[in-house]
Amino acid sequence: MSSSTNLCALSGAEQARLVRTGAVSPVELVDAVLTRIAALDPVLHAFCALGETPAREAAKAAESAVLRGDDIGPLHGVPLSIKDLICTRDLPTVSGSKGYETYLPEEDDIAVARLLGAGAILIGKTNVPEFGYAGAGKNDLFPTTANPWDPAMSSGGSSAGSAAAVASGMGSLTIGSDGGGSIRGPASLCGLVGVKPSFGRVPLYPGCRDPRYPGMSSWETIEHLGPITRTVEDAALLLSIVAGPDPRDRHSLPAGDVDWLATVRQPLGRLRIAYTPDFGFSKVDREVRDLTAAAARAFADDLGCALVEDSPMLTDMAETFFAQIVRDSDLRGMRAMAARGEITMPGLLWLLGRDWSAEDLTDAAMRRQAACNEIARFMQGYDLLLTPTCSTPAFPIDGWNPDSVEGVPAEEANISPFTYPFNWTGQPAMSVPAGFTAAGLPVGLQIIGRHLDDATVLRAAAAFEMVRPWRDRWPALVTALD
Repeated sequence: MSSSTNLCALSGAEQARLVRTGAVSPVELVDAVLTRIAALDPVLHAFCALGETPAREAAKAAESAVLRGDDIGPLHGVPLSIKDLICTRDLPTVSGSKGYETYLPEEDDIAVARLLGAGAILIGKTNVPEFGYAGAGKNDLFPTTANPWDPAMSSGGSSAGSAAAVASGMGSLTIGSDGGGSIRGPASLCGLVGVKPSFGRVPLYPGCRDPRYPGMSSWETIEHLGPITRTVEDAALLLSIVAGPDPRDRHSLPAGDVDWLATVRQPLGRLRIAYTPDFGFSKVDREVRDLTAAAARAFADDLGCALVEDSPMLTDMAETFFAQIVRDSDLRGMRAMAARGEITMPGLLWLLGRDWSAEDLTDAAMRRQAACNEIARFMQGYDLLLTPTCSTPAFPIDGWNPDSVEGVPAEEANISPFTYPFNWTGQPAMSVPAGFTAAGLPVGLQIIGRHLDDATVLRAAAAFEMVRPWRDRWPALVTALD
C-alpha cells in the first residue's frame, strides 16, 4: 500500500482514514504526490506554483501530531491543491495575469483557511486562463494545461489545472471556482466529479479585491467555490469542511440543513427527473448526446426513478452571460491593464473593447431574472434536471473552444449552454462521469437540483456512482507509471 502509485490512487477520504489510523504517514503521502507531480506535470502543466518545501515540513509536523496522539482534523496530512484564482497567503495568487505576477495575498480565502484548519497540506496552486475568463488553461506566464486522457487535448477551464491534477493522481483533492461552468466543465472533460454547490453555501472572501492590484474581479453574484474530486464521497467530505456561513460574505447561507457525508450514504428514493439533451436549441456532439442519454436512463432502469425528456423554455443566452460577467467585473481596472499590455487573451480583450451601455447591463439583468423564473417554475415539477455538462468532449489544446459541433461552426452552434444558467439561479449542480467516447475521452452528465437542495444532488450522484462506477479507470499516462 505504501508505493507511490497506490497512495496516489486512493481517494482523499481513504488517505485521511489511513493517516488517522497510522497505517500511512503524512510524510509518505506527500512524498508520493510530489513524486507523481515530478513525473507527470512536465507533460500536463497542471501547477503554476508548488510549495514543495513547506508541504514537506507540514507533513513532518502532521506525522508528529499523529505519533503524539493529538486530536487531528478530518483532512489531517492529506495533500490539497487550490485553483490559482483563490487567495493563499503562503503561495502566490497569479490568476494567469501578468499584472498579478508578484501578488501574494495577505490572507487565505475562507475556504482555504477552513481546509488547512482541518489538517490538509497545501501542495500547490493550479493553472488558469487570465482571470478565469475562458474555458482553457492558457495564459502568457505558464505552459498550457493538458488533458491527462490525451495531452493533445485541453482540460477545459477555468479550473484547468485543478482537474488535470486530480485526474492524474497529483493529489486527490482540489478546490475550484465556477462562475459559468468553470468547475463542472473541466470535471466533465477530465472524467471527474465537480460540484457547484448552492450560491452562498461556501463563503467567498477576500476574492482578491486588493486596491494595489486593480483588475481582479470576483464575479460576486454568480461565482461559487466547490470541489473537484474522483469520488462523490470526497466531494461531500470537502463540502462538509468549507460550507457554512461567514460574516465577511453577506451572501453566505446558514448551515445545518445538509449533512454532507450522511447524505451520500442515504437511499435515493423514487425521484421525478427531467432530462434534456440540448435545451431545444444547442448543437451537441453525437457521442456526448448518446452517452448522456444512456447515463440518464440509468436513473430509471437501475435506480427506479421516474424519468422524462423535458426542458425549461430557454433560448440562447450567451449575450446575457457576457453582460453579466461585465456587470460583475472591474471593467475600469482591466481596461487599464489592457492598455499597459498586461492582458492578452483575445476573448477578454473583445469583452473589454466593447462599449457596454447601462441599458445593456440592465437588460441582461432582466433577462437573467426571466430565465431564473422560468427555471423555478419548471423545477416545481421535478426533483432533478439532467443535461450534458459540455456539448463536446475535450477539444485540441491549442484552441480556446471547439471549432465546431456536428459540423456547425462554434459561433453558430450555441455551444455548451448547460452550465451558466445555474450560476444565475444559484441552484446546486454537479458533473459526474457519464462514459467515454470511442477516442477514450470522458463525457460528463450534469445533475441539477432545486434551489438549496444540495442534498438530493449529492445523493443522486452517489447512487449513480454505485451503479455506473468510474473511479478505477485511469488515463494511460498514469497506468504507465505502474
